[in-house]
Amino acid sequence: MAVDLALLDRAELGEGWFRLYTWNPYCLSFGRHEPAARRYDLDRIQGLGLSTVRRPTGGRAVWHAHELTYAVAAPHRWFGSLREAYQSIHTLLAGALRSLGVPAALAPRGRTAALDSGPCFAQPAGGEVLVSQRKIIGSAQLRRGPALLQHGSVLLENDQSLVEDLLRDCRHPQSHSPTRGSFTLADNTGRPLLPQEIAATLSDQVPEGWPGDWDRAPDPSPILRAAASRFELFQSSAWTWSR
Repeated sequence: MAVDLALLDRAELGEGWFRLYTWNPYCLSFGRHEPAARRYDLDRIQGLGLSTVRRPTGGRAVWHAHELTYAVAAPHRWFGSLREAYQSIHTLLAGALRSLGVPAALAPRGRTAALDSGPCFAQPAGGEVLVSQRKIIGSAQLRRGPALLQHGSVLLENDQSLVEDLLRDCRHPQSHSPTRGSFTLADNTGRPLLPQEIAATLSDQVPEGWPGDWDRAPDPSPILRAAASRFELFQSSAWTWSR
């Protein structure tokens, strides 16, 4: 999260960045304004030994395990309004998945889900990416000054039911919840898809799919040095459980 915020700093100076990564250890992330302390069972989370972090972007909780996370940081004039940015970014993501044999499509325009409406993948918002009518990419955005940061998670497997099980008022898990049930991208392709394969396909399509100049960063050291000053914030339980 500190690295992505450092990329947003660079985006305010007119640069565009696209980052793809997985998580080690696996982690439960909360949206910037999500009432995590009121909503989730901290004792159970600690008892299970789960890592937690609060994102600088909005949205609802995501379990980062069998997935690929993306971050786009760029001047928001490159993409337009919030809705236009979602549409442009998700259109490229869906197209990349289709090139890999995944029948991805964008959800029709609708109301944005409220923060109290359950885990991020419980229901799609308009313009998000669906596979077989199930949300496969969840995203959230932060706008600061002239720049935007958009985070998203590409599910390789549907294991988001853990988020629902950690709710304070979860007494009897709902077996028919949208976050439950076996689902993988391999169900649609007939073969497993690795994060590296998806990342390579996305990276190849970005220069032609989005405005601005996009080249592979030769050295991440300057970004990592800039991010170091924010490590303490995102490691802080006071920040993570501030709401």
